Amino acid sequence: MFTIEKLSHPDLTIDHWQLSPNQHWCVLTQLGCGEQYLLDLFNGDLVDYQASNLTLPAQDKIAVLSFQALQNLYEVELKRDRSDELNTLDIGRRVRDFVPLSEPNLKLLELIGLSHKLDTGFRQLSTGESRKLMIIKAISDGAKLLICENPNDSLDKESRHKLALLFNQLMAQGIQVIYLINNREDIPTDCQHFAAMSQGRFEVLTDQLSQTTETIDQQIDHYFANQRAEVNWPNQRFPLDNYCHPNLAKLVDCTVRYGDKAVFERFNLTIKPLQHTLIQGKNGSGKSTALQLISGDCPQCFANDVTVFGYRRGSGETIWDIKKHIGMVSSDLHRSYRVRCNVLTVVISGFFDSIGVYQAVSQQHIDDAKQWLAIIGLAAHSQSLFHDLSHGQQRLVLIARALVKSPLMLLLDEPTQGLDETSRHLLLGFLEQLAAMKQTTILYVSHREDEHLPLFTQQLEMYWSSSNWIRVTEANRY
Repeated sequence: MFTIEKLSHPDLTIDHWQLSPNQHWCVLTQLGCGEQYLLDLFNGDLVDYQASNLTLPAQDKIAVLSFQALQNLYEVELKRDRSDELNTLDIGRRVRDFVPLSEPNLKLLELIGLSHKLDTGFRQLSTGESRKLMIIKAISDGAKLLICENPNDSLDKESRHKLALLFNQLMAQGIQVIYLINNREDIPTDCQHFAAMSQGRFEVLTDQLSQTTETIDQQIDHYFANQRAEVNWPNQRFPLDNYCHPNLAKLVDCTVRYGDKAVFERFNLTIKPLQHTLIQGKNGSGKSTALQLISGDCPQCFANDVTVFGYRRGSGETIWDIKKHIGMVSSDLHRSYRVRCNVLTVVISGFFDSIGVYQAVSQQHIDDAKQWLAIIGLAAHSQSLFHDLSHGQQRLVLIARALVKSPLMLLLDEPTQGLDETSRHLLLGFLEQLAAMKQTTILYVSHREDEHLPLFTQQLEMYWSSSNWIRVTEANRY
């Protein structure tokens, strides 16, 4: 059991919260509600607070499985990278290095779909795979209380089902789970204890003993009601009218390998102007790598037949010849944006496709960036440090960064990761407006069925053969 009574902090208030043995809670959150301070409390990182009664499990029995925790682990692994010293690819610690390969752990790895990844480096895992590994590591480390921030984000449908089975198994073993959820579709179906956060205040909504199911549903609906925002988008002009090539991008028989493991082989993809494309597939099937071949962020793009904006990769084009026409949002970019700068600088950096800004900017750059911050509801945070924002707020800033320069092509790799319902609908509504403007082409990676918009005229399904793990692709029109 843990108890929190009359906790007071400048950004977090909890009057009363008690979690009894075998209870599992769902805490409803929104962007900017202060959920990062609740995570700090469980992490032991919250300072300058007072509480009349605070009884939590021992720190080594609590595991906070948040986006920030994943970022911290990634940065640790990045510091261990010795590729430059070794003059070869250093994959770093492998999956097997994080979890002792006991029989119970091997069964959990198989259940969660990671048993075939034991010799894969952590940095080579997809976002969904790395989040699953964090859960197994927490269990093997002896955690008895799991704090899970939007655990279904970045997971394919099958992985979400397996994760639900895993949580059910853990709960049966006496491990307690607190979910932080910001989309109602992700609320666990068997959760009976609910709380909500709004403007830094934590409020218990209901519990099994005092409320009916109908009342619970009404409270959830009330919490998520009226969150969809109507926005007047900037009347920006995208440069597609002057584009003279038949394709924006063409990948022919592309193969990407790391060591003896193929991400995919004989991969083909053609993107024509205004051929908005939805890319789907299981975690680890190569979706992000496909976008990186186009953007040039995959080092093996020069060893493959890749043509982007009429330039064959390796034919003498500059990086800027390609980058200046691409807006991109991805977990890899999010992880890589580690410089210390304010939010306005992050958005302005989209004009130069840089991490930070290292050249003179015009007043027009500043005005356009501020306009986008107003659109995404973060104008008041323009001078805040980027990394002081919550993960979802950071993702919104990166979306503004991708859109600010009016790109020919938008590469959106699970852009709604960490976003609440309001922000998700904001982005999806804008994509529909972009499609109607017919001035940019969208490549969109998503596992969420409710993000499969009618504007996607081409669908790419990426999967692998269970016999040899070679990735196969097929493209279909809806």
